[in-house]
Amino acid sequence: MSLPAARSFPSWLKPFTSFRLWWPRVNRETTRADLMAGLTGALVALPQGVAFATIAGMPPEYGLYAGMIPAIIAALFGSSWHLVSGPTTAASIVLFSVLSPHAEPGTAQYVSLALTLTFMVGVIQIVMGLAKLGTLVNFISHSVVTGFTAGAAILIATNQVKHFTGQAIPRGASFSDTWSHAFTHVDEIQVAIAATGLVTLLLGIAVKRWLPRLPYMIVAMLGGAVFGNAIARVLGVELPTVGALPASLPPLSAPAFDAESVRAVASGVIAVTLLALTEAVSIARALAARSGQHVDGNQEFVGQGMSNLAGAFFSGYVATGSFNRSGVNFAAGAKTPLAAILAGVFLLILVLFVAPWAQYLPNAAMAGILFLVAWGLIDFDEIAHTFKTSRQETAIMAATFAATLFLTLEEAIIIGVLLSLAIYLSRTSKPQLRVRAPNPHHKKRHFTDAENAPQCPQLRFVRIDGSLFFGATSHIRETLAAQDQTAPDQKHVAIVAQGINFIDLAGAHYLAEEAERRRSQGGGLYFIRVKDTVQEQLAENGALKTIGGANLFDSKTEAIAALYKRLDPAVCSICRARIFRECQGRPAEQAVTPDLVMPVSHA
Repeated sequence: MSLPAARSFPSWLKPFTSFRLWWPRVNRETTRADLMAGLTGALVALPQGVAFATIAGMPPEYGLYAGMIPAIIAALFGSSWHLVSGPTTAASIVLFSVLSPHAEPGTAQYVSLALTLTFMVGVIQIVMGLAKLGTLVNFISHSVVTGFTAGAAILIATNQVKHFTGQAIPRGASFSDTWSHAFTHVDEIQVAIAATGLVTLLLGIAVKRWLPRLPYMIVAMLGGAVFGNAIARVLGVELPTVGALPASLPPLSAPAFDAESVRAVASGVIAVTLLALTEAVSIARALAARSGQHVDGNQEFVGQGMSNLAGAFFSGYVATGSFNRSGVNFAAGAKTPLAAILAGVFLLILVLFVAPWAQYLPNAAMAGILFLVAWGLIDFDEIAHTFKTSRQETAIMAATFAATLFLTLEEAIIIGVLLSLAIYLSRTSKPQLRVRAPNPHHKKRHFTDAENAPQCPQLRFVRIDGSLFFGATSHIRETLAAQDQTAPDQKHVAIVAQGINFIDLAGAHYLAEEAERRRSQGGGLYFIRVKDTVQEQLAENGALKTIGGANLFDSKTEAIAALYKRLDPAVCSICRARIFRECQGRPAEQAVTPDLVMPVSHA
């Protein structure tokens, strides 16, 4: 059955019908790929859900419930093709820090507060999406995403080291502490566990390389489980496994809306909301960069909000984009959001029928799979390209990468965004000013850089490319002053303004002051090819009245014809530059000392 056309939906309803945009992409081929990706994602979600719930202070089954209905809802109402929502390490840690002072972790009161917090987070996320605040994602540059993704990939692998080797690495150890312990306690490595993880890893690599038609993650997971149980029997040891899980569907739940509960979670709801959105949108952007997709930040906010609203009534807790599950989903070949929906459905089925068998799935095999996922998330080509092409973007990428490893995920994103903004402001605060002049060697005398042509001794043409805002006025003032020192007789300045897109109040005031100053010195300030929006801004700020509408020209030809009449005839009569057509008809004096041809002026 085909979906109704997009235009049949009222505008207010469109944010809640985003599935109509990707549903036409679903066909037999994509469904086959999505089925495999969904099954793989559901298998990975089993151990992760239990682990994340433990970190959050919730009963273990709530980690599974948070990866079921919320994942389905987020896929239906979001915009990313590959993002899979569910519980995450960062969200679980923040949830614990917000709720633990108000209730004992694992108790009914604690769960009730978690549901209330989840509901409030969902409401705020939806409001932010409907308010079009998704444009905030535009401040996350590609370099930030690349560095963040690489750092998060290494964190995924780092968190699996203890499961891969069997070493007794303390729970919650930092990145540096984990690897320090791993290398200084080599004697703690357990052969059976490490062998199981290594076999899983190598099997996955081999299947991906030589048997690409097979779902390499599932093959590796099953092969690792068989090998792990076999070597455990041979060596007479016991391997840590995911363990038997409760076989039940997520029960209905209800957040508590009494004043005391709302007051208890209100202090942390904004922090949790921003963290969840930052994490989800960053992951969506990272995967979109790999797949060539465009992510709608506003729609993603709505999708995450709907996801958490559903989680609050289906025994979940704060869900956001999961790096592990999303990475697995992408690496497993998912084509549409149907893969995330199927992952949630398969997780429901697995919990009902397969959960008891999880006691035979070694943690080491899961660690091997996540090592594969982590490696696939690092974009080595893009990292190398950034290193070669831009020092500034390399600095942003490196700083975000380091912050991801040694700080929290949200702090890493904030640092990357702030660095991007700082570099952007540094660039925009120094718009390019280039002195221009007619090319004497060109038949139509098209303008060229002044260093390649003589200049008029009285009139200077300056092209400005960039916005004239409060941060750029100082640079423009200093550059024009330096040009005046080089050519003090050029009291008339014509600004070629087609490269100016925006002028704020400070920029308009400066131009008005500059126009008055030059007029008082017997010159003037003129503008050529000013955009309509810029003219409106000059008028709104009152600068156009000071500059004078007669000093705005539609073309260089028109400007030269008008300004030539304002030049000093005495200077023109002894000038030998004669760069304008109008100069050709003026008689020149024979005795000229020295020649009045202006030197090159560098902007």
